[in-house]
Amino acid sequence: MQTDDALVRQAVAGDAAAFASLVKAWRGPVYRFARRLMKDDAAAEDVLQETFLTAHRKLASWRGDGSLKGWLFAIARSEVLMQRRRRVGEPKEYEPMESLPQLGADAGWGHPMDPLALAERLEERSLMERALDSLEPEEREVLQLRDVEGLSGDETAAALGLTLAAMKSRLHRARLRLVAAVKKGAGR
Repeated sequence: MQTDDALVRQAVAGDAAAFASLVKAWRGPVYRFARRLMKDDAAAEDVLQETFLTAHRKLASWRGDGSLKGWLFAIARSEVLMQRRRRVGEPKEYEPMESLPQLGADAGWGHPMDPLALAERLEERSLMERALDSLEPEEREVLQLRDVEGLSGDETAAALGLTLAAMKSRLHRARLRLVAAVKKGAGR
């Protein structure tokens, strides 16, 4: 199996099969990311197509100093943001409302918790989906990239256009909000 770097070099040289292999390898993760952020199959497909069209056009400019997956997710995120801007009524900026101590309290810090009961509730897919859907788009994207797609901290920060410290802060808040939303949805 060829590495992403080798496939990129071949695709830049005009090998359509090499680019098709890259698309095949990254189509699923990019679609999952787009679907989680757009909450709509058709919009996620649009993001997926635009991501790979942009990647094809700009493949020669990829320097290889970061991971290809991080670069692809950065393109996908940009496409998501462009689609969101076209939508009427969605906020354009992220403004956290609760303080960090309040988020911690909502997530259950300092309170005894029955881990088995919580684990059983977390297994209910619909509960998790509702909890994720209740998060702000910026929170969903950082959770999707870091916790679902498994990007490193540096890759996630680069894909989101943030410093590592800012990404870690956003990730921490997103995780707290997710736990709080799960607990709320579970009737706790």
